[in-house]
Amino acid sequence: MDERYSRQILFKPLGESGQQHLSLATVTIVGCGALGSAIAETLTRAGIGTIHLVDRDYVEVSNLQRQQLFTEEDARQMMPKVAAAEQRLKAIRSDLQLITYLEHLDAAGMEKLAAVSDLILDATDNFETRLLINDASVKFGVPWIYGACVGSSGVVFPFVPGESSCFRCLIPILPAINETCDTVGIISPAVQVTAALQCTEALKWLSGNRDAIRKKIHHFNLWDNSQMDIGVSRIKDPNCKTCGEDAVFPSLNETASSSYAVLCGRDAVQILPDANRPITLDDAEKVGNRLAAGVKRTPYFVELKVFNHRMVLFGNGRLLIHGVHNIAEGRKLYHQVFG
Repeated sequence: MDERYSRQILFKPLGESGQQHLSLATVTIVGCGALGSAIAETLTRAGIGTIHLVDRDYVEVSNLQRQQLFTEEDARQMMPKVAAAEQRLKAIRSDLQLITYLEHLDAAGMEKLAAVSDLILDATDNFETRLLINDASVKFGVPWIYGACVGSSGVVFPFVPGESSCFRCLIPILPAINETCDTVGIISPAVQVTAALQCTEALKWLSGNRDAIRKKIHHFNLWDNSQMDIGVSRIKDPNCKTCGEDAVFPSLNETASSSYAVLCGRDAVQILPDANRPITLDDAEKVGNRLAAGVKRTPYFVELKVFNHRMVLFGNGRLLIHGVHNIAEGRKLYHQVFG
């Protein structure tokens, strides 16, 4: 085994055998922001064989306080997070098998990733995507590790299909409105601790030390020095639509979901591409030039500044409209610019 991992191999619960398991493992990381970048770097350094990394966003200056893979130059260039992460991760470990996805993760994409993964790590920031991960996890029998952090606190729990309540079972005890980094802020140590706990659970599972997996939800607050573990085994819902006897996996079967969505905490509306009317980077550049919209083009997107709003069209046709707060306003601007 590579000298690179010699200190990790000396850790008895891992050893040569555990390291070999890690080298053969395939994981999916959903999100490449604060948690995702920390998780991706840790698992890359730990010797995970293959990583699938999904994120729809690009680097901004406000990310740099806590998203460890990115630089000021990445923010200046508005680099897609997965592209910037790939440069850094491959520089850390050239033999890493890294597959990146600059796109919105939908049900079909989640199913494809679950089908090839040994483990899924949650590094997202919204309820809907976690339900999508949860459904795919149970359907394909692949564990996922939930992680969330805000302010100075964090929560971690590994969901193991057939052995624990699923995320949907816990909905009745989850808060209806969650604090976000955009409303109450966050300190970087809360990110690092949450990611470290998630990665530790990942190493346990992937190395074959599955008896060591957490059985309770772990919550901590670094500022007031508190922590607690919450048992959830009795909360399992026999009528759950994801893990119950008559499971239908609702998040994987929502065929009528809107192509418009407000992005949490971003003052932006996302518009997914219409298969019947694809808009290309060339199209966006032509429209921008016609409107004298301050066009900026990169290999990944075209940015337009039009009608006092910033629009970013990605290569796959996905569009972000910044400075809008609701779908109706986003739809109106979309039609104003693209007809």
